[in-house]
This record gives sequence, structure tokens and C-alpha cells, in this order.
Amino acid sequence: MTTGHANARAPIAWGLVWGAIQAASPLGLWWLDAATVYALSLALIASVYIGFAVADGRPTVVAVETTIAGAFVVVAAAGVTGSAWLLVLGLIGHGFKDLWQHRTHYVANTRWWPPFCLTVDWLAATIIAIEIAAGLQLHR
Repeated sequence: MTTGHANARAPIAWGLVWGAIQAASPLGLWWLDAATVYALSLALIASVYIGFAVADGRPTVVAVETTIAGAFVVVAAAGVTGSAWLLVLGLIGHGFKDLWQHRTHYVANTRWWPPFCLTVDWLAATIIAIEIAAGLQLHR
């Protein structure tokens, strides 16, 4: 973002909506383990920056963002059969990646995306952590 916090209000508000939708997404895909649905979401969210990097056009940025997205895919895959806390950590970590992007503007033309995605990531991570702490099984 190039100006003050007022410009972040809409992306953050929409991030809260989509974060709640992401946290509830296993209800719509009831035939899958919740952990699988959350892992798919983490992989999808992480890969969005590849599209931004391609639009940016710098080969180094594409390579870096692809590598970072790949790391989040590995964490997501491990969370499918491993500890569901990996999914929480993956979302928190991706939120920090969004914060870094917001501060550095490493990938060009992502003004609204980092505050939106950080809000989605951290709200979903919080809700999933509460589910785990409350004893909800994310694996069948």
C-alpha cells in the first residue's frame, strides 16, 4: 500500500470474510478430512504469488516466489497426514510472508493483496487452532 491505513480497511474487511469462509470450507467438502481441505487452501493461497510474480515479469521474482510457494505446499502436504498444527503454522507463516511483501513490495503491483491475504491467513489459523485446542479432529 502506498498511503495510510485507511486504504487497508477494505482488504482487511474482505480478508475477515474470506478467512471465515476458509475456516468453514470443510463443511462444503464434507467427504474430505478437514485437514485435507485446509491443506488445499494453504497450497492455493501460497501459489497466488506465483501469478503475481509472472505478472511482475522479473525471472528472479518468479523463481523466488515459486520456491516459497513450493515450501508451503510441502508444509500443507505434511499437514494432511501429520499434525494439524502444521497447517496452523503454515497459515501463520504465510501471513508473515504477506507482511514481508507488504513492507518490501518485492513483487510489484500487489498493493491490496498482502493485507487481504494476511487477514485471511491469520483469521483461519486462529479458528483452526481453536478447533484443535477444543479437541476437534481434523483427520478421520
